[in-house]
Amino acid sequence: MDNTTVLVLANPADRQLAMLQSVPDEIHIVVGDSVEAFRQSAADAGVIFNWSGPRTLLREVLAMAPQARWVHTRAAGLDDLLFPELVAHPAMLTNASGVFSPPLGEFALGAIFYFARDFRRLVRNQAAGVWEQFEVPLIEGQTLGIVGYGDIGRAVATRARAVGMRILALKRHSPPPHNADPLVERIYGPENRCEMLAQCDYVVIAAPLTPETRGMIGVAEFASMKREAVLVNIGRGAIVDEAALIQALSQGIVRGAALDVFDREPLPAGHPYYRLENVLLSPHSADHTPDWKERAMQFFLDQFERFRNGQPLANVVEKKLGY
Repeated sequence: MDNTTVLVLANPADRQLAMLQSVPDEIHIVVGDSVEAFRQSAADAGVIFNWSGPRTLLREVLAMAPQARWVHTRAAGLDDLLFPELVAHPAMLTNASGVFSPPLGEFALGAIFYFARDFRRLVRNQAAGVWEQFEVPLIEGQTLGIVGYGDIGRAVATRARAVGMRILALKRHSPPPHNADPLVERIYGPENRCEMLAQCDYVVIAAPLTPETRGMIGVAEFASMKREAVLVNIGRGAIVDEAALIQALSQGIVRGAALDVFDREPLPAGHPYYRLENVLLSPHSADHTPDWKERAMQFFLDQFERFRNGQPLANVVEKKLGY
């Protein structure tokens, strides 16, 4: 594996690419943002690193790289990436799951505090010069339900438990006979999600988007929730039925929502979310810490070292399952 060719799909001007200089000299790295950039080297490539290339470019480059054994993507989400040719390809696929979990966990906790302490009301009163005292409930002792209990879900649970919240979780697979996770009181299967949601003061969506999760939070799910419940979505927009959420927010079926992901991005001008006072919007940047790109690149470099040494890779994706 001394003469591996690595194709990096990226804008060559991205400054984080300088970190690739740390790989051994015998590794042939080719960087580009067009098919032409890889035409001479793709046939011999063993690794494809999709740093920032669009799905169309990855599809074309993969077709040109019959010897590719490993494809890595900078992103954690895979719903825009898993085209049929990649799913069928024998190359292993890994993603950046875990790299972005801490800031997403912090965003979820911040959103909980935002609604629990009614920060919007404080800002509104300050702007209006109004002195108005009001009561706020304790977060401690309230129930948080986490839909999708992977790495991001655990990051949320860790932070929520630190402030004394009760944690319930929903996972794709049926729960084990006994729950060994010290953070979670009970794990539910998808078929029992309404039972879980009915108990929750806050619900965090942290699941990947798959055919099974698309639209899984809809009219019936909102109807099962408490009127004071708040939804926080840091997974994917399409997991939640947008029309059902807007209806629930507009009619007071639930108290509010904090959203970092949407069906359409950027969120189009005039969208109802902009007008709803009980919505907190984040432009899909809740995990964009100042060094997020550097951390994503370092994760690839660590992975590549394992690859060169024949060691198991982290975050191997079950391509047919979508995560």
